[in-house]
Order: sequence, then C-alpha cells, then structure tokens
Amino acid sequence: MKKNLSSVASRYNKGVAVTAVKEMASADFPTRWGKFRIHGFRAEFGSDGSRRVEEAVALVMGDVHSAAPLVRIHSQCLTGDVFHSLRCDCRQQLEMALGMIRDLGAGILIYEQQEGRGIGLMAKLQAYELQDAGLDTVEANERLGFKADHRDFALPGQMLKALGVSRVRLLSNNPEKVEALEQAGIEVVERVPCEVIASPYAEEYLKTKKEKLGHLFSSR
Repeated sequence: MKKNLSSVASRYNKGVAVTAVKEMASADFPTRWGKFRIHGFRAEFGSDGSRRVEEAVALVMGDVHSAAPLVRIHSQCLTGDVFHSLRCDCRQQLEMALGMIRDLGAGILIYEQQEGRGIGLMAKLQAYELQDAGLDTVEANERLGFKADHRDFALPGQMLKALGVSRVRLLSNNPEKVEALEQAGIEVVERVPCEVIASPYAEEYLKTKKEKLGHLFSSR
C-alpha cells in the first residue's frame, strides 16, 4: 500500500529541509541472504529554486519493532557494489551488513543513491584519476570543487519513522550518520562497528577516512 508521508514535512538535517517523503511501493524481495521486504521511498528537499528529489530503498527483514533493530545506511557504489572494485570497502561492508541481518533474523538496510560520497559517478571517476596522480580521496574531491564528503543523511531518519522504527543499533563507522539519525529523532542505542578486511588497494582510502573524515576504526 502506498503511503503519503507528508506528516514528516519540514524535518531538518544539517540545514536540509525534507519537505515531502512518500513511500512509492513495497514488495517481497528474496535474496541470497534470505527474504526481505523492499520499500521504495522518494523525498523532496529544499524550497522553491533549490528543490531536489532523492530516492532510496529499505530492505527489511523480520521483526524490527520489538527491539532496536540493526540498521545499515549504505551509499550507492557502482564500482564496488557491482564491479567488485578493490579501491574501496563498500561491497564488503554491504555484504557484511546483509549477512549480519540474516544471522540476527531481523534488521534494515537503507540504500541511498549517493554515488562517490554524493558527487556522482562521472565526478567520482575524475576523482579516481586524480588519486592515481597522488591525491587522496578528500584532496581529489576538493580539487574538483566539491566538499570532502558531499552527502547528507536527511532521508534515512524519515524512512525509519515511516517504517515505525524509532530506536536502532546503527552499523557504521561514520559519526555523521549517528548524528543525522539523532537529529531526526531516531535514538541510536548502539553504534556497531562496520569493519572489514580490506584489499591493499584500499589502504590509503581507509587511512584518509580515519584521519580526515573522522571515521571510527577500532583495528586501524
């Protein structure tokens, strides 16, 4: 059943107004990690003149209401998620999250279309080219005129509310995701580390995440 969730209008995250959120569809979604329910959401941000639309999906397994479920907010990575790139740890984190949800029998994976930390696919490839010339991921983004991390995480909190979830165990190394959910009124009862054994090709990428973006790693 499609739901118009305009009641979540005018929520804010990092200065971004979520003016309308709508659940577009939901369907059964069998995967190699088990059976999920997939929910598609569309949101409008900003005001006239600066309005943008964002879409995301939530994969939901099991009972996510009787206790705080494990939740992963994952940003789209075509190169890693689809082509198994070794330059990042994205696919490994995605598979780790789905595996943990399967093992627990319940949880939510939110998949946002924020390729390349929000700069888009072509700009991400341009950033790769600059990294090949010696820049790190932050320096490459900034050389292209972007912020170090161009994403915002205003939508996931509203998606969780639409799904009836107000408390979560967040699978993430990124403190900005914790802050974003808490600003949206979602209680993060625990931050669960999302650390994988990465390829040697990703060592500098992970080092930059820790040293310049403040990501939390217990093993690095």
